[in-house]
Amino acid sequence: MEIAILLIIVAAIFITRSIKVVPQQNAWVVERLGKYNSSLAPGLNFLIPFIDKVAYKHSLKEIPLDVPSQVCITRDNTQLQVDGILYFQVTDPMRASYGSSNYIVAVTQLAQTSLRSVIGKLELDKTFEERDIINAQVVHAIDEAALNWGVKVLRYEIKDLTPPKEILLAMQAQITAEREKRALIAASEGRRQEQINIATGEREAFIARSEGEKQAEINNAQGEASAILAVAEATAEAIRKVADAIRQPGGQEAVQLKVTERAVDAYSKVAADATTTLIVPSNMTEVSALIASAMKMVGATKTN
Repeated sequence: MEIAILLIIVAAIFITRSIKVVPQQNAWVVERLGKYNSSLAPGLNFLIPFIDKVAYKHSLKEIPLDVPSQVCITRDNTQLQVDGILYFQVTDPMRASYGSSNYIVAVTQLAQTSLRSVIGKLELDKTFEERDIINAQVVHAIDEAALNWGVKVLRYEIKDLTPPKEILLAMQAQITAEREKRALIAASEGRRQEQINIATGEREAFIARSEGEKQAEINNAQGEASAILAVAEATAEAIRKVADAIRQPGGQEAVQLKVTERAVDAYSKVAADATTTLIVPSNMTEVSALIASAMKMVGATKTN
């Protein structure tokens, strides 16, 4: 009975040492008699008990690594407190086991030294503007060395850049001055545009008024010319009608009578004015002579 129990225990130990189940996204390094033998893939694996042994276990997942904060000096001799995070992944379990005694510490130290080197080539203002370039250069520098450790560096991100307090105050003052400068420029541009708009409006208004006055003068002149032309045409038409009437039978007698009436009417008006001294011709034949002269002018006009 005791022998059976002993055999069961030995069999259980053999089974435990010979059967290994590797989880997904993991790799186990197997040594045989102290020497690297193989890397176990995820799933069920069999080992030789007491000869094979699982020496290292690695996760193949992406690992975030917080890089400790450090002081870096820029090209213009300004100190910066830099804090970042590194993302890497084990790609070769064998090299990760034997390439470095502690690849996590190695990657961390290399990230810090690479970051100091990259920031030392940049001026203070550039470190804030070119974070993507800094991240890419750090990843490139680490990735070359990390190949020997079986590690692939995926990316590096700067979490914080903190300059000294005095530099922060100076930067804030500079930003304030720059904003005030932009505000003054914007205000002056606004005033300039306002003056331009006012001058343009006045010029356009003056042009519009002058065009209106010009058109009004043209319209008045055209109106006066039309009136003069209408009066002249009416006068000419009246003269033509009078001339036609004179040419008719009895026309001359009518004209003689009309002239006589006008002459008598004129003498009457003069005589009616008490302030006017009327001198009556001693020879009334002079009146008839005046009428005869007028009739001669009418006759001349008719002949023409």
